[in-house]
Amino acid sequence: MNILVINGSPSGENSITLQTVNYIGKFFPQHSFEVIDAGRKIRSIEKDFEPSAEALRKAELIIFCYPVYTFLVPAQLHRFIELIKESGINLSGKPATQITTSKHFYDVTAHRFIQDNCDDLGLNYVRGLSADMDDLLKKKGRKEALDFFKFLMWSVENGCYEPKMYEAGAFRKAPKDGCNECGAKTETAEPEVSFKADPAAKAKRGTVALVADGLEADPCLKAMTDAFIRTCSMNVKVIDIADFPFAGGCLGCFNCAADGKCVYKDGFDGLLREGIQTADATVYAFRIKDHSMGYRFKLFDDRQFCNGHRTVTMGKPVGYLIDGSLEREPNVRMLLESRAQVGGNFLAGLACSSGPACAQSCERQIETLAKTLEFAVREDYQQPQNFYGVGGLKIFRDLIYQMQGLMREDHRFYKEHGFYDFPQKKKGRIAAMYLVGGMMNNKKLKKKIGGKMTEGMMMPYKKLLESIDKK
Repeated sequence: MNILVINGSPSGENSITLQTVNYIGKFFPQHSFEVIDAGRKIRSIEKDFEPSAEALRKAELIIFCYPVYTFLVPAQLHRFIELIKESGINLSGKPATQITTSKHFYDVTAHRFIQDNCDDLGLNYVRGLSADMDDLLKKKGRKEALDFFKFLMWSVENGCYEPKMYEAGAFRKAPKDGCNECGAKTETAEPEVSFKADPAAKAKRGTVALVADGLEADPCLKAMTDAFIRTCSMNVKVIDIADFPFAGGCLGCFNCAADGKCVYKDGFDGLLREGIQTADATVYAFRIKDHSMGYRFKLFDDRQFCNGHRTVTMGKPVGYLIDGSLEREPNVRMLLESRAQVGGNFLAGLACSSGPACAQSCERQIETLAKTLEFAVREDYQQPQNFYGVGGLKIFRDLIYQMQGLMREDHRFYKEHGFYDFPQKKKGRIAAMYLVGGMMNNKKLKKKIGGKMTEGMMMPYKKLLESIDKK
């Protein structure tokens, strides 16, 4: 079988993920593996896509191979997928899958992104392999890689693929000159916002960094951001990343690990730290494209790795202005909620355009977002993290602790903020649980206690409420 591997790592042939493919190839010599270095050669591929198109035409199986970068694929691979769609090449019916390496930090959203785009392209998707970065160095990991490939071959031979969520080719139907939903032009996309901010109140209520992507090219999104600016009583500073001269996507070189400085000299560090992170709140404005925020936003996200794994905007609220139907994109919603949770940012709201009367329907959402942001900044309101934040942070906590010799700035940040909550030192609670466990394992005592165990667990809470009543 002619297998095409789309290597999305900017490290090219030195990609750790690609070594899993190389390892598999050693045990299945009857198959040929051709590699496109999409991550490393994306600039040259943009100039001439035909060699890649020809490789895609010849492929009998496509494998997307990449390290997980900030919830999704590297920006370079995101751009390659855009180029596939722009080329109009017909891949319908070809089988596809993915192989990734990560520390399992939101590998689920990355895998879903690839699967959703496979649906768009009419590819028949087989569930992929998500490996730890070190798995190939372990006997168990090597076995899992070979077992996965056997499963992949069996799935292709028997036509067993994942069910599709999106219609093939539907991405081509999105209008290019108006609203993502209804195609409204500039003159009809402008919402009439009823709530008017007090101009005199600005400057003393904080600032909002509104980070957008290509406002002038998206009339509906431009109208939404203009409405937000009029509605919000805080000072709003607009930063359109379409105007920023990015020198390239994150290279995964870890040059920034020790001192936080990016190897690129395009000024992004300054834009991020002085233009965005100094604000009291952040609002992102984007158009849903390819089941994400689009290539440029992914580029923006990846380049933020100059912050390492430090949640530098922790405690500051965040919101989104979205051109597109978020209800049709469950993975995008999960991604946005997870970003806020992991970053320690209160998600103040999501204002989305949807339906023929999108300008009117999102008016209330924009007003609500603005007011909620103002409240969060004024009251320093923060919410406890849910599973997205707690689980994600614990993965990074373990990673940084093990790699503290390399990621020194991350390690210092995690220590200062008390993220290293292990080993657990709650000796009293541990001892109490041993006592309770011993009682529960004693049949006679368990029978005697009966339902009083629950009553005993409730006692501290009842005492707390009673103490309040006495005040």
